[in-house]
Amino acid sequence: MDWSIPKDITEFIVKIDDFIAAELKPIEEENQEFFDHRREFSRTDLERDGFPAARWLEILAELRRRADAAGLYRYPLPAALGGQDGSNLAMAMIREHLTSLGPGLHFPHHDEHSVVANLPIALVLLEYGTHLQKEQYLDRHVSGEIEIAFGLTEPGHGSDATFIETTARRDGDDWIINGAKRFNSLSDAAEADLVFARTSGEDGKADGITAFLVPTDSEGFSIPFNHWTISMPSDHPEVHLKDVRVPSSAVVGEVGRGLDCAQLFIHENRTRQAASSLGAAQFCINQSVKYAQERVAFGKPLAQHQGIQWQLVELQTEAELVRNTLHKTAAMMDESGRTSVSDKVAMVNVRGNQLACKAADRAMQIHGGMGYTRALPFEQIYRHHRRYRITEGTDEVQFRRIAAAMFDFKSAG
Repeated sequence: MDWSIPKDITEFIVKIDDFIAAELKPIEEENQEFFDHRREFSRTDLERDGFPAARWLEILAELRRRADAAGLYRYPLPAALGGQDGSNLAMAMIREHLTSLGPGLHFPHHDEHSVVANLPIALVLLEYGTHLQKEQYLDRHVSGEIEIAFGLTEPGHGSDATFIETTARRDGDDWIINGAKRFNSLSDAAEADLVFARTSGEDGKADGITAFLVPTDSEGFSIPFNHWTISMPSDHPEVHLKDVRVPSSAVVGEVGRGLDCAQLFIHENRTRQAASSLGAAQFCINQSVKYAQERVAFGKPLAQHQGIQWQLVELQTEAELVRNTLHKTAAMMDESGRTSVSDKVAMVNVRGNQLACKAADRAMQIHGGMGYTRALPFEQIYRHHRRYRITEGTDEVQFRRIAAAMFDFKSAG
C-alpha cells in the first residue's frame, strides 16, 4: 500500500506555502498588532460587546479575496461552486499542514477563516436548498459577499438537539417562529440565519424538526447580547425569535427533516477540526523539541533530560496514531460517504482535539515562564482548540456515537 501523500496534494500544498509567503506575510508585517502579543485585544471591539473589530474583519476579507483570486480558497468546494472537488483526504492533509505552520493569517486560530475555505453551509444549500434559495444566497455566500449563520444550539439544549424548544407553526402560507438560540455564530454579521425549529413530532425525536433560512432583519429577530468566551474576539450571539414570520419558501430541505441539514454541516466539520487540531499539536511538539535542544538547564540541554523526552515522545506517538486513523477515515468517507464511518469520524475528532490541548499545555510547561506569556502562541492555540472539544459535538457526544456503533444502538449525536 502506498502511504505517501498524493502528488496533486503535495503540489497544492507547495502552492499554498508560496502564496502565504508572497501574499499574506506582508499583511502580517504591516499589521503586527493583530498577530503578536496584542492579537486578542487588537482583534476585539471591546465597545461593541466583544465582536470582532472592524479592521480585523477587513484583514480577514482581504485574506479571502486574495486566496480566492489565487485559486486556493474554493479548493474543497464542488465544481458547481467554482471549486476543485477537493477530497476529504486532501482537506485533512491540507488543514493539518496549515495549522502545523503555527498561527498566522493563513489560519488565524480565531474562527474558521483560512486560506482554504471551510463552508459547510454552502454544501447544505447546494444539497438541500431550493433553486430560489441558491439563486438568492449561494454564490454571494461562497464569494464572501454575505455570511449565513447557523442556529441550532439553544439556552437549554446543546448536544441534545432533538429536544430543541424553538417552534414554528403554520399560518396560511407562512410559518411563525418563536424561540431562542445560543452561540448563534456570525448572526450579527449575517444576512440570513439557518434556524432549526420543531414543527411537529415529539421531544427527543429527529422527525419533526425543520430548517428555515431566516433573514436577520426580520421583525422579531433580535440579538440581545454576545457571549464573551475564553478565546476573543467572540462572534457567538444570543438570538431571540419572537413571532418571526417567514414564507414557506424559507424551508430548507423537507419539512420535518431539518436535522439532515445539521448532520451534513457537522460531519463536514468534525474531520476538519480533527485535522486542524492534529496540525496544531504537531506545531507545539516541533517547537518544544527545538527549544529542548537549545535550552540548557542543570548543565545540559533539556532534551537530555528523560522527563522532557518522554513527554514529547508520548505526544508524538499519539499524533502519529491520530494521523494514520484520520487519513484512513477521510479516505473511507471519500469512498463510501460521510455518514458511513461516523464512529471513526468521532474517534479522530475527540482524540485530535484532546491532543491539541494536551500538546499546547505541555509546550507551555516545557518552555517555562515564556511559554505562559503571550510572546509565544501556545496559549492562543490552547484557547482556540479547547473550543473544538465542545462545538460540533462534545467529547461525550463523540463517545456516544462510538458506543452506538460498538453496541448497535441508535445515536442522536
